[in-house]
Amino acid sequence: MIVLIQTSKTMRAAAAGTPPTGKPALLDRAVELVDYVRTLSEERLAAVMGLSGPLATRTHEQFAAWGTDGQGAAVESFLGDIYSGLQVAAFAADDREHADRHLRILSGLYGILSPFDAISPYRLEMGCRLPDPRYASLYAYWGGTIADQLPRTGSIVNLAAGEYSRAVLPHLDAARVVTPKFLSIDAASGRPRFVAVHAKIARGAFARWLVRTRPTGGIGAVSAFSDLGYQLDPSLSTDAEPAFVCEEFLGKGLSVRLT
Repeated sequence: MIVLIQTSKTMRAAAAGTPPTGKPALLDRAVELVDYVRTLSEERLAAVMGLSGPLATRTHEQFAAWGTDGQGAAVESFLGDIYSGLQVAAFAADDREHADRHLRILSGLYGILSPFDAISPYRLEMGCRLPDPRYASLYAYWGGTIADQLPRTGSIVNLAAGEYSRAVLPHLDAARVVTPKFLSIDAASGRPRFVAVHAKIARGAFARWLVRTRPTGGIGAVSAFSDLGYQLDPSLSTDAEPAFVCEEFLGKGLSVRLT
């Protein structure tokens, strides 16, 4: 079973924790993108990426300093709700080994990462449209190369947002893929609804649960997930999209936005 998550916009300059143990599989393609982005001015970056002046300056500086040797392990370099839910710092050694074999991170710059690949700070979302026609669509740029890095058989649990999963799912047999949904009961209506911050944390928690419990029995085994107050709702679920609903979201302490 392979578990897909995505990068976040915010990164640490250098993460403390497990030293990187690998290099990104598609590093040569990342180098090509960096070489091009380095030709763009701060003003052009701001316009293309919709950045404020200070953030454009920081992004420009990150690309100028970017290197192929990397500064930290990928999974410990990203900051965001998915990674708050993942809680990789709490992984035991065998969890880290299992994650390195089964967890993959989708990236606009690197394409796909193993958790402990060495990476440098950057900002480039998968949906970004760069000015040069060669890079105007990163989906076209990556094509099937990301999917080619995944096993040709076995289950894929997709916990990445549509912006990122769109770079890989069209190149996979849909029968292999399950995309869990995470919903919260609305206090006013009593009905389940999508709450973005809850869902992002839940995706990370789901990935953590898969890494730590290593359920057997194929895709059907994922229905046992019950962390953060979630339970499978069979009435809202399909085989391809199991729906997990929480009456009360129990992950508020995992995000600074919810504390």
